[in-house]
Amino acid sequence: MTSTKRALCTKCLRPQRTCICLWITPTENEVEVLFLQHPLEIDNAKGSARLLHLSLPHSQIKTGEVFAEDELGELLYAPFRHQDGKEQTNKIIQPLLLYPDTAEDGNIVIPPVLALAPDNSAFQYRLIVLDGTWRKSRKMLYLNPLLQQLPSLPLSDPPASHYRIRKAHKADQLSTYEATCYALMQLENEVEKYLPLLAAFDGFVEQIGSYDPSSKKSEI
Repeated sequence: MTSTKRALCTKCLRPQRTCICLWITPTENEVEVLFLQHPLEIDNAKGSARLLHLSLPHSQIKTGEVFAEDELGELLYAPFRHQDGKEQTNKIIQPLLLYPDTAEDGNIVIPPVLALAPDNSAFQYRLIVLDGTWRKSRKMLYLNPLLQQLPSLPLSDPPASHYRIRKAHKADQLSTYEATCYALMQLENEVEKYLPLLAAFDGFVEQIGSYDPSSKKSEI
């Protein structure tokens, strides 16, 4: 029997004919990023987390919905081995959860907003990003109490989303890619550095939308 399995790009893990490696935009991020990706996002053609991960050398991506406490603790606080092979060990790692300061589910404890230290040279900030729909990311937060103990980072007046291929329930809901870029701008006090990433995201959205522009938007 002939196999019908499509050949995948070994880098972006997409079918080769829909490879998105064109939009990888290497950008040296000072704040580390850990993407906790819901399993249903792995094969989602509209998902953007892996593209951003491939662009940020100081980032990691881990898939799961519920994590063992010791595993999650290591992901949050252990030194990263970065994509450039370097490992940051001489600073205190401070994880920050990228999450809005309000929530619709009263059963979720929303972490307090972190006041960044004026002299942050002793800290290595690590942005924790829940990659999934709004409903799935709330569930991940609920099922992983360690995440509820982290200080949070709500975004300060981000612009409207360009993620027209997925439906948002609220005007201020952004894609994983956009929200992470704006958070890095905010934390590093850098805007210009991350603009090429946002330009690449627009190209990614246009490419994905071109496959079936009449298709129904999926939920953010």
